[in-house]
Amino acid sequence: MDIDQRLWEGWKAIAVPKNARAEIDEDVITITIFTSVRDAPVVGRLMVPLKRHLKGTGYRPVRGRHVIADRKAMKPDVLVVPDDTAEIEHPEGVGVMASGVPLVVEIVWPDDRDRRDQDLKPRAYAAAGIPVYVIIDDYDDGGVVTILTGPDPARGEYASSTRIPYGKEAVIPEGPAKGFVIGPEITGERRA
Repeated sequence: MDIDQRLWEGWKAIAVPKNARAEIDEDVITITIFTSVRDAPVVGRLMVPLKRHLKGTGYRPVRGRHVIADRKAMKPDVLVVPDDTAEIEHPEGVGVMASGVPLVVEIVWPDDRDRRDQDLKPRAYAAAGIPVYVIIDDYDDGGVVTILTGPDPARGEYASSTRIPYGKEAVIPEGPAKGFVIGPEITGERRA
């Protein structure tokens, strides 16, 4: 059994507590214990207008689902999926296939000291071919929304990165959420 298969089997067997998430990325299983509730208000302010924006497109925002690519498993704070997820459900019932996910959003935690959302996850999401990756980061220069597009799965990189400071409007440039604005009503204002 190769390392990817061992990690996959180990990940599926983990009993993850409610206040945590387990992900497989770059040949390691990472368990994150949530010590902050900062993302809850941001997710709440994001979900309602994003759901309205996506109405009639055949897509909807969800949270709490793993995105699976090969034997890697990431759990973004918010993801956009088809209204009918049956076609993109993973055969083992552990999440949705990355090939059917056009957008993921991560909200940076204050204890994200290893910069997973800015370094590791962009590689994982680009390798999975996720077209749009959004990072909402209170701790980057007073608050920044970064929109990554143009995934190159072979290189695990995004071709384009746009950084928008809090207080200004970050606009999703493509996909079913095209034109959706992440502004101060979602992020809050720039922090000192």
